Amino acid sequence: MLGELNRKQDNSESLARRIVKNPNQLSVVFNGISSENPRIKFRSAKVLRLISEKNPKLLYPKIDFFIELLGSENNIIKWNATDTIANLAIVDSKNKFNKIFKKFYGLLYEGSLITASHVVDNSGKIVGAKPNLQNKITNELLKIEKVPLPTEECKNILLGKTIAAFDMYFNQIQNKEEVISFVKMQLNNSRNATKVKAEKFLSKNS
Repeated sequence: MLGELNRKQDNSESLARRIVKNPNQLSVVFNGISSENPRIKFRSAKVLRLISEKNPKLLYPKIDFFIELLGSENNIIKWNATDTIANLAIVDSKNKFNKIFKKFYGLLYEGSLITASHVVDNSGKIVGAKPNLQNKITNELLKIEKVPLPTEECKNILLGKTIAAFDMYFNQIQNKEEVISFVKMQLNNSRNATKVKAEKFLSKNS
């Protein structure tokens, strides 16, 4: 399995499918996260993320492992862990995500567009898995203007992603007027793609 993880060609999809069918080599992939070989490390993280999409129940017993990785100094590991935890929310019978809510959404404030994007992009999925957190998640997204990012363009990109996230679960939002007001503010956004997202959202939802 280590040899497979170290292949130059990205075989993550086939490895994930194989492990879902035969999980006895799952421990090798978990250990791969600690490898000093970057290819094995990052391939392992990707394979685990793909498994969490295909069979979240298989990885849920290890959710604490992924929660720990949210604090990784390696961004690629952190980003994969963020996605994996979001995928596991659908089977989160012990409400582990609820307990790390502040930690998860605290990632928005690390100053990285990509890190913040992973949080925002996964928000609709998390609401779908945990509708009881809809209000809390919506409130976090409504504060996205306060997220510290390197440039105004980065902020505009994240605002566009936030509109897309709201669109995923708008029917479940209780305070729709506040969200609509937020989106209307982006009709004059200097980033055309974000402006277009706002226009499409409002034509559909207001």
